[in-house]
Amino acid sequence: MKVILKYGTLLIALTFHLVAFSQTKQNPFTELVPESLYDTAEVKIDTSEADSLTSVNSDSSLPSKKKDSSIITKAGQRIDAANEEAEKESNPPLEGIKSILSFGKIFWTIVLLVLGYFVISVLSKIADSLAERNAQHRYTFKSLIPFIKIVGWSLIITIIIAGVFQPPFETVLAVTASIGIAVGFAAQDILKNIFGGIMIVFDRPFQVGDKIEVGNYYGEVVEIGLRSTRIVTKDDSLVSVPNSEVVNTAVSNSNAGESNCQVVAEIWLPIDIDTSRAREIAIEAAQVSPYIYLNKPIVVLFLNDVKERRSYLKMRLKAYVSDTRNEFVFMSDMTERTTKEFLAQGIIKKEDLF
Repeated sequence: MKVILKYGTLLIALTFHLVAFSQTKQNPFTELVPESLYDTAEVKIDTSEADSLTSVNSDSSLPSKKKDSSIITKAGQRIDAANEEAEKESNPPLEGIKSILSFGKIFWTIVLLVLGYFVISVLSKIADSLAERNAQHRYTFKSLIPFIKIVGWSLIITIIIAGVFQPPFETVLAVTASIGIAVGFAAQDILKNIFGGIMIVFDRPFQVGDKIEVGNYYGEVVEIGLRSTRIVTKDDSLVSVPNSEVVNTAVSNSNAGESNCQVVAEIWLPIDIDTSRAREIAIEAAQVSPYIYLNKPIVVLFLNDVKERRSYLKMRLKAYVSDTRNEFVFMSDMTERTTKEFLAQGIIKKEDLF
């Protein structure tokens, strides 16, 4: 397409010159040469012609026809060179684009992108594998994955621009301005998500592996991407929340980078139950659970609640699980152990559970 435009422009210019020549009977190609260059060429031709005439007078053996043909040939060469120079000056952007978008540069760009994607993927998988094998340092390794991706892709793009293409500074400014205008109109939401992802990585309200609640979703953060944050809910559903929404919404973090978090089990009891004995049983049930984290306290609270026009005591058993991934398993285990012990000791009856 560029070649067609180039030669089409030259053809139109030649057509106009031929029309002018048919009306004025002047040489149409004199206009192709800049006036200053043409005057210089003409002066040089006259000088060479004078020198040739002098040499002819001193040596009469040279034929006049050969002298004339030599002068015409040199003049034609100078005019062709001037035309080529003028054509290059008239198409500097085209020549610049051709020099930048060469086959070799495109080839090395593809090679660097593929190699960079492979290296970043391998490093991310290594960090994820180390995190899964060591629960104590899980969050440390998980937090490295977003940094690996952002720093890796930034480094690859810098190498491609500065090392492979090496565009002039003016070209970089022009391309940056064009991209800025296009992105400003067409990709505002994408930019918001990208900047939101960068803010999450550096501000660190949460990290990969944390249990957070965003809007109506609660679960474990499995990935912080440039566009969205991915959460696995308790029903094992993967939810992608746009980063712009995460940044502009209140986020609740259950563990804040620690491997343990608080778990609350709720049990409804009759209003006349012995709360002291119920508290002892609930604490013992939590202590014997294999998922308990004993370095933090166990708390039992009783709240008055009304269900179906009947008053109940809602017991809230609060304890910490040793691994956040066992949060809901620990909740179920405390509920089962406490309820069975209440029934075994006669603190509640089966009809009280309905």
